[in-house]
Amino acid sequence: MSTSQGGHRAGRRAATATLPVHEQPTLPRVPGSARTEGTRTAPLAVEPLPAPVPAQGRAAARRGARRRKAARPAGDGLRRLVPQALVVAFLAGGTSAFVADDKAVRLSVDGVPRTLHTFSDDVRELLADEGLEIGEHDLVAPAPGEPLASGDEVVLRYGRPVSLTLDGYRRQVWTTADTVDGALRQLGVRAEGAYLSVSRSAAISRTGLALDVRTERAVTFLADGRERTVRTNAATVAEALDEAGITLGGEDTTSVPQDAFPRDGQTVTVLRITGSTQTREEAVPYAVERVRDPELFAGTEVVERQGVPGLRRITYHLRSVNGVQQRPRRTGEELVREPVSRKVRVGTRALPASVAGADGLNWGALAACESGGRPDAVDPSGTYGGLYQFDPGTWRSLGGTGVAQNAPAAEQTFRAKKLYVQRGAGPWPHCGPRLFR
Repeated sequence: MSTSQGGHRAGRRAATATLPVHEQPTLPRVPGSARTEGTRTAPLAVEPLPAPVPAQGRAAARRGARRRKAARPAGDGLRRLVPQALVVAFLAGGTSAFVADDKAVRLSVDGVPRTLHTFSDDVRELLADEGLEIGEHDLVAPAPGEPLASGDEVVLRYGRPVSLTLDGYRRQVWTTADTVDGALRQLGVRAEGAYLSVSRSAAISRTGLALDVRTERAVTFLADGRERTVRTNAATVAEALDEAGITLGGEDTTSVPQDAFPRDGQTVTVLRITGSTQTREEAVPYAVERVRDPELFAGTEVVERQGVPGLRRITYHLRSVNGVQQRPRRTGEELVREPVSRKVRVGTRALPASVAGADGLNWGALAACESGGRPDAVDPSGTYGGLYQFDPGTWRSLGGTGVAQNAPAAEQTFRAKKLYVQRGAGPWPHCGPRLFR
């Protein structure tokens, strides 16, 4: 080999070594490396190559590698690429779904906000995931069933019980406000000028509180001929009366109970009362005791003991209201003297059927002439009475009691017969002759 030829080959090798593999020249086929049978090519046994020589050996190795790569079936590479592509696609889709389900949501609980990430589908699921229970008096916005999207804001305010006494009326109410002032606004209670048992800035815990509110009211007092109107949040009429500068003295009072709650627009009259005491004495009637006496004829009564009335002392309270005298009010009584009962003996002995020497006379005609036949007849002078017009002295001399006109008709006739036996028809000078008709 000449020097010029060696230099030319060396330059060629150097140029070939700088080219990319796919642009380097192909090595000539080694005889016996393959056998052609029609269109099929079967690999033949290849003896081990000798160790490569510098430059030329490396070029031959690269050309052999290209020939082996070209000889591989096309389906082998495809079979390796398909599973790899599926794995990449699955991982890419799962990552996209994971990112799509994650939501950034702002959650405010009783005014305290925070931002969180969640996979919840709706508001109810979000609250459950955060361990927040809701009751019938709690406020949730949006509603628990509303779907969630990234960027949404969910507000939860817990209900708080308030035992509210408003102008004397007590009731149980619920509020989602966390301060007294917020609760008053939420409940629509007018707080300007009102009395509050708790400061307006006081917090309301979830266990609630008791709140007494007395709003400002206009109350009019009529006293001493004047009218005074005050604006007050007093709890009683007595307190409002004091604010109006009106003083009660003695028995003074008001038309409305002083411990009553004053209502807006109410008019209260002050009653100026002056009083005195008066004592009166009254007779106490006596009782009558009637005792049966078999020694006296029936219809005869004898007063054994006269009755004596008792004495009672009664105390009355007299009062004048705004100058008008009221009806006396009885305040007490005292029995000064006991009454003494009247005792009367009442005869039960039967009257005799007849009086000898007087039975055959016409006593009916005599009675008709003297009294018109009336047992209780009394003459105009009041001295004579009964069927036969007895005077009291004559009647008692014959055994009668009291006066004749009070005795039964049979007894009057019996005693008239006794008088006839004693004195004849003389006691009846005008009508006596009728006994014989």
